[in-house]
Amino acid sequence: MRFIFKTDYGQDIKLAKHGGHIFWYSLLLLLLAAPWLFAEYWLAQLTFILIYAIAGLGLMLLAGFTGLFSLGHAAFLGVGAYTQAVMTNAGVPFPIALACAAGLSAAVGLVVGLPALRVKGIYLGIATLSFGFIVEEVFARWESVTGGNAGIHIKAPDMFGWKLGSGEAFYFLCLVIAIGATLGILNLLRSPTGRAFVAIRDSEISAQSMGIHLARYKTLSFALSAGLAGIAGALYAHKLQFISPDQFNILQSIDLLLMIVVGGLGSVHGAFLGAIFLISMPQAIAMVKDYLPAFIGQAPGLQGLVYGLVLIGFVLFEPLGLYGRWLKIRTYLQTFPFYRKGMFKRQKSFQKSDRLK
Repeated sequence: MRFIFKTDYGQDIKLAKHGGHIFWYSLLLLLLAAPWLFAEYWLAQLTFILIYAIAGLGLMLLAGFTGLFSLGHAAFLGVGAYTQAVMTNAGVPFPIALACAAGLSAAVGLVVGLPALRVKGIYLGIATLSFGFIVEEVFARWESVTGGNAGIHIKAPDMFGWKLGSGEAFYFLCLVIAIGATLGILNLLRSPTGRAFVAIRDSEISAQSMGIHLARYKTLSFALSAGLAGIAGALYAHKLQFISPDQFNILQSIDLLLMIVVGGLGSVHGAFLGAIFLISMPQAIAMVKDYLPAFIGQAPGLQGLVYGLVLIGFVLFEPLGLYGRWLKIRTYLQTFPFYRKGMFKRQKSFQKSDRLK
């Protein structure tokens, strides 16, 4: 006699997928309705979140999925911003100028990626940091093109005669580009190229033994990351309508790196969560200042202190960032009341030498 047990696992999977679709559709509807739901100030902050998320996606591809850290990523942001400003002021339509900004940033990233073929870790960080200082100095000295330290103004985006001067129109433009960049990154990570990036991050020796061309994929990762940063820089320039060299210094690069570390390295969600953190944290600090003692609230380096403490806290207690914390909360809710206390206990890993990585 044979017993056949019928289960509803398939139905549960369908319901889970359906619930996930409902969440994303609801989020999309909320973003589409944002100009009518939020005041002008909050809409501007949401626009900055989208812009930083695009730059975060590029840096996440480089650092989170390929394992190549950059301490000069603000330079690519600046290349895209100045390219967009110069071409827009010259009367070039927005799509063409944006494509040129992304292309030039990607070309510069390809050149900067060459040192990644021989150095890695802290040495690669120092190389990219030096590149950031060089680019910032070029922006300040090339006055005939960049305006020098006085900066340069930029016109509103011109879509072949259609001016995007209002905050609502520019928000929708950033939303479309952010969605396109996200879908592009997700599809790239599922392709052989994306899997090669992840293999290089996990172990260069193992990736090379499987036939992955390290030089090709490392430079490609730098180029794609720089291209996305260039797109974000172009949108950043249009949003501020004025750019200067001091906007693309080492502090901006550290903010971008802090954004993906706090958001969660190795996850597309982490780029958006990190962008929300980066934009909302200054407002939160400003609101708390009035309730702190004067010698603390009026200290000039309060924001940097808070950022440093937050970064140390995440590195020590939550290396997977905000997205990792959300995964643990979601797993706890899904397994409740069968949750085990040591389910998320961190395990130490030991490495004999970086040479064997």
